[in-house]
Formats: sequence, structure tokens, C-alpha cells
Amino acid sequence: MAILLQSKLFHSAGLKQVLKRCSSLGRKQHGLDVPKGHFAVYVGENRSRFVVPISYLAQPVFRSLLRCAEEEFGFDHNMGLSIPCEEEAFLSLTSYLRV
Repeated sequence: MAILLQSKLFHSAGLKQVLKRCSSLGRKQHGLDVPKGHFAVYVGENRSRFVVPISYLAQPVFRSLLRCAEEEFGFDHNMGLSIPCEEEAFLSLTSYLRV
């Protein structure tokens, strides 16, 4: 039970860090609008910009992508939230996520 609670606290703290890092929620980011309830991520070698709903943060697969992003890039940089995968893979993955 304690391990499960620690895991939930870790995920909750991780999600709060992601939300804090995505301070553009509902604001302009790099001169482009981000609708309320969404945030921008950058994917692939060309850093293509995608605006995704916050509800994706509740999806285990998307959280796994964020953990990969943290391992590769960290969350303490000024380049925006970058997801380390190919654009096609990201589009395929997000097409299966529920909003």
C-alpha cells in the first residue's frame, strides 16, 4: 500500500512539474495561440509544434513519453517541451488517446 501511495505521489509531483514547465497553458507561446486547456510540445528532428489537450497527461502512454523527454532533455531548459520521437510515431500514438 505504501509503495502504491509513493508511486501516486511521484506521478502527481511529476505532472505538477510538467504543468509548471508548460506555463503557456491558455496563453500565447512564441507568438502562437495555445487554447485554454492545451499545451504545446515539439516533436521530431525538425521540432514540429503540436498543441495537445491537458487530458493527455492522464494517459499512461503520454506520461511515458514525458518521462523519456525528461531523461533525454530534462525539464529545465528554454526550448519548450520536446518529445523525443518521430513525428509519425507521435501522430500515431496520439490518434489513439482519448481526449
